[in-house]
Amino acid sequence: MMDPAQLRAFALPGLPMLGPECDLAAEICEAMHRSREAWQAGDICVVAQKVISKCEGRTIALDSVQPDARASAEATRLGRDPRMLALIERESSEILRATRAAVITRHRTGHVLANAGIDASNVAGKGEVLLWPQDPDASARTLRAAIACSSGASPAVVIADSMGRAWRIGTVGTAIGCAGLQVLEDRRGTGRDLYGRTLQATIIAVADSIAALAGLAMGEGDEGTPVVVVRGAGRWVTPEDGPGAASGLRPIEQDLFR
Repeated sequence: MMDPAQLRAFALPGLPMLGPECDLAAEICEAMHRSREAWQAGDICVVAQKVISKCEGRTIALDSVQPDARASAEATRLGRDPRMLALIERESSEILRATRAAVITRHRTGHVLANAGIDASNVAGKGEVLLWPQDPDASARTLRAAIACSSGASPAVVIADSMGRAWRIGTVGTAIGCAGLQVLEDRRGTGRDLYGRTLQATIIAVADSIAALAGLAMGEGDEGTPVVVVRGAGRWVTPEDGPGAASGLRPIEQDLFR
């Protein structure tokens, strides 16, 4: 395993357009082979959420959505497509704030983000949008097991999506699903600073940091490289799948902005 100071992230080129009929694990392993790479202990395979959603058939036509009168009235107030708003509400457990710019929701998986993660970018069909996986952590566990079956290796798997942050401009890669990776490293009471003082508040968001690093190698547009291997972070990779990215969500009762 490499030292964390020598982290490396490389995208796997040449992946085909992926969909429900694809064997994603086999395609990833074949892309590794084409890149003349072999899985190493401690590797982390980061996959864009859109790929997982496409392979799980989470594409939906907006014309199939029938908004009710309340959703239609709210959409008119916001200047938004009523079908899209109805779909956002359907995918959310709570609407936190609705504006013309974005609808901030608590997704039914617990993640807080804009528009319930529903997106039309990089979706081939006209008038179609892509929903998040039903259970991103389960998707990560399934993919990890499939890669192990296909290659004999068991890299950690992170499913990443680009998400905004409340007080910052722009998006950053964030882990929405995870298997085989320590999601958080709690250094409170054990770690020390340069002057020997015990750390009191430091919890490292390991999975999100890996997702952010991979996002830079992955790209956000037409790069066509939705899978990235991160190498050198083996200290956080675990043989067990673990509790998943959901374990990194702040409990609602600790919400600082209500």
